Amino acid sequence: MTTERIPWDQYFMAQAVLLSLRSTCSRLEVGATIVRDKRIIAGGYNGSVSGDVHCIDDGCYVVDNHCLRTIHAEMNALLQCAKLGIPTDQAEVYVTHFPCLHCTKALLQAGIKKIHYLKDYRNDPYAIELIDQVGASAHQVILESKYFTKLQLGEEAAAFPEDNYS
Repeated sequence: MTTERIPWDQYFMAQAVLLSLRSTCSRLEVGATIVRDKRIIAGGYNGSVSGDVHCIDDGCYVVDNHCLRTIHAEMNALLQCAKLGIPTDQAEVYVTHFPCLHCTKALLQAGIKKIHYLKDYRNDPYAIELIDQVGASAHQVILESKYFTKLQLGEEAAAFPEDNYS
């Protein structure tokens, strides 16, 4: 067991993983945490519009291999900031999966300067190009198990994918 404090990137990514557990998407559970000045300003997970039925209840509404019912975690986090009037300029996002092209564009347009992700997921070459072009950055976080051994989660530890531990 370590007595070292959990580093910020481990802490914020763990928050994104925790948010992903609220996902109502049966195809992929994603969580996102927006951070500014080492403070969490918003969180989101992928799911339906508030008041609509959820994919886990009624199945996915898939057209052209995309679920029309689901709002992505990154968008939900950005929309929470918009709804509450919280600025996102110069903020960072921690997301469980590399953002899709649409989410990447929205994050960059909202002023997000750093995208931290846990898992590669259909990393779009144009999204990567845009991140570089606007002077933002993307970086993969590897969760280090030594920071989570205190948790004694039992089977719930599966929420932290072993292939993303160092």
